[in-house]
Amino acid sequence: MASQESSFDIVSKLDRHEVDNALNQAAKEIGTRFDFRGVGASIAWAGDHAVDIRANSEERAKAVLDVFKDKLVKRGVSLKTLDPSDPRPSGKEYRMAVALKEGISADDARKIAKIIRDEGPKGVRAQVQGEELRVSSKKKDDLQAVIALLKGKDFDFAVQFVNYR
Repeated sequence: MASQESSFDIVSKLDRHEVDNALNQAAKEIGTRFDFRGVGASIAWAGDHAVDIRANSEERAKAVLDVFKDKLVKRGVSLKTLDPSDPRPSGKEYRMAVALKEGISADDARKIAKIIRDEGPKGVRAQVQGEELRVSSKKKDDLQAVIALLKGKDFDFAVQFVNYR
């Protein structure tokens, strides 16, 4: 009697479309808000995995980041994907690079697998596959329990549960 295994994947992916929408909304708000007039404030993509923020003071650069964070939260994007540097003076302006983190590192994947082994239901397997994990079990209830367990943990990176079958 062969019973079918169920599985899901744990990933850390950015919804690029939502991040782009948040960035465009932030840029629009910065362009219209009175407190951003004449401070050279801007936010723009810097390659595929980073955002460039500029303003004439460290405080204004941080304020631009706050507007961006607000827009991301409203679009359901985890702030754990952001890795902002400190604002650095560059000529007459301050620049802040904000890296966007994606993928689960090998170390973090091992941490998640250990939590599943130590605290999850027996018979649940977690395999590291590149920058994600495949979690499988004969019992769907056990997979639900693992998702609940991991949602209760506070990782310093965003996780999503996908490909549930």
